[in-house]
Amino acid sequence: MSLLPVAEAQARLVALGRVLPAETVSLEQGTGRWAARAHQAQRNQPAADLSAMDGYAIRFADLPGPWRVIGESTPGTLPDLSLSPGEAVRIFTGAALPDGADAILIQEEATRDGDSLTLSGEGPRQSGQHVRRAGSDFMLGETVIAQGAQINAARIAIAALSGNGRVMVGGRPRVALISTGDELVHHEQDAQGVNIPASNAPMLRALMTPSGAIIEDHGIVRDDFETLAAAFRAAKDADIIVTTGGASVGDHDLVRPVLQSLGAAMDFWKIAMKPGKPLMAGTLGDSVVLGLPGNPVSAYVTATLFLLPLIRAMSGAAEPLPPLHHGRLGHPLPAGGPRAEYLRAIWRAGDVVTATDQDSAAVLSLAAANALIVRAAHAPAAPAGETVDVISLT
Repeated sequence: MSLLPVAEAQARLVALGRVLPAETVSLEQGTGRWAARAHQAQRNQPAADLSAMDGYAIRFADLPGPWRVIGESTPGTLPDLSLSPGEAVRIFTGAALPDGADAILIQEEATRDGDSLTLSGEGPRQSGQHVRRAGSDFMLGETVIAQGAQINAARIAIAALSGNGRVMVGGRPRVALISTGDELVHHEQDAQGVNIPASNAPMLRALMTPSGAIIEDHGIVRDDFETLAAAFRAAKDADIIVTTGGASVGDHDLVRPVLQSLGAAMDFWKIAMKPGKPLMAGTLGDSVVLGLPGNPVSAYVTATLFLLPLIRAMSGAAEPLPPLHHGRLGHPLPAGGPRAEYLRAIWRAGDVVTATDQDSAAVLSLAAANALIVRAAHAPAAPAGETVDVISLT
């Protein structure tokens, strides 16, 4: 069986999933999720012409003054005032301009004596200076959140300001985690001898939590055919079943034969990438099954490239794949091999340097990395200073 290119495998995996039903939730509940429809502004922002500074609302045509102060305007009220020639209104930042005013004389450039106001500085240079025009941020009916956009902190602000006190977002996928391997013990237990604390489940939970997925940890499952089959049956209601380990070709790698015995439809197996070649995907009933490698580094990289995009796609994300950035290589790299490579790297101020240890078992270098350098299969040697593709890690 030939190895599948990463981009093709990503597209095929995303196609296996279904976009989950949308729901309307509070802004707090929508944080981190994806908009299921475009959201339009329900009001103008600002709702009226507002002052951007403390000072005096004037008619620009009346410069250089003097003026008579006829009242004041404070934030949150519409002033019942109208300026005639030679009149001014004391105004504060965020307050509405009175009728007739079209500029702000800032208080640092004005001198007031009772109701008399004179210019003591340069004054506004044009009509509209220091004025936030009504609707200058957004207008009633304008799209403020696009369908498929993630509801981040900034979009929470614009949703609230635009009158969208609740948002319609995609559903939250239920993800069942199954860790396989006789060598594993729970991460809270002491590992004796050659046993290994199970790190993949808590690592994947940490990766998935910001996506809004509902995560169910089915624990460690021994390398036994019937035990593993029972674990898959117990996870049958999940939208995504994720296994770690057991997806290779050894005598104890039982994930694929167990799934096939349960009637799973296998879509692909083995990817042309390093680390992470033994990746498997298919469906079991209504669930998408994704078999990640058992090695924590390989599991992390493949989760970043496959699991998270699948969750995002099923949650309604318009762009589920991790974005590629460009960085300047801090040192030369040798020519690449026959598989695409994802090198753990440290990204600082536009320069990227690879972690010293790229062994797929070196978790310490993963913890130090904040990026992956992406190199195509058979990439030629790259000199220092060359621009390379980079995926940021959280």
